[in-house]
Amino acid sequence: MKIYTRTGDKGKTRIIGHDVLYKSDKRVESYGMIDELNSFVGLTISDLSEKTKIFEKELFEVQQLLFDCGSDLAKSPTQTKRPFVFTAENHATEWLESRIDEYTKELPKVQKFILPGGCKTASNLHVDRTVTRRAERAIVDLMKDEPINEEVLKFINRLSDYFFTLSRYANILEAVDEVEYRNSKIIFR
Repeated sequence: MKIYTRTGDKGKTRIIGHDVLYKSDKRVESYGMIDELNSFVGLTISDLSEKTKIFEKELFEVQQLLFDCGSDLAKSPTQTKRPFVFTAENHATEWLESRIDEYTKELPKVQKFILPGGCKTASNLHVDRTVTRRAERAIVDLMKDEPINEEVLKFINRLSDYFFTLSRYANILEAVDEVEYRNSKIIFR
């Protein structure tokens, strides 16, 4: 199999179900952002420190789940023969929630906005978080025009919370203080 198809030479790509779309199509943009996010998560994994290496297995699982999300987003809405990969029965969103709850037990309460940063792992996780939010916006934009797998949207929404929580925990593991936004009033009680 050749890696190049030449379909892209005219600005188009084929999605699951054999539809051909422009590469600027909202559907292509959505699953492309999931692919971008997956690449950033891979970068985060490669940069884990000795202390944050405990996240490796979970982050690999996130990558697998992101690939499932991208696959479902790349599926033509007219394609009915192939069921969605990402379903509520996978319990992926609940798994993320359980991980968030476990890490939150170890964290000080948040009262003010926190600036992205800290140790390298925390900084990478903040990039993952913001790319997740951008992907979420693209998925919502697509959803306004075409049907999507709504389980994907739920998962992506929760994933940004997961990355935020994990970034905070990474700073604790590395004994790096979080930096609060100086003009933030107390907003979380």
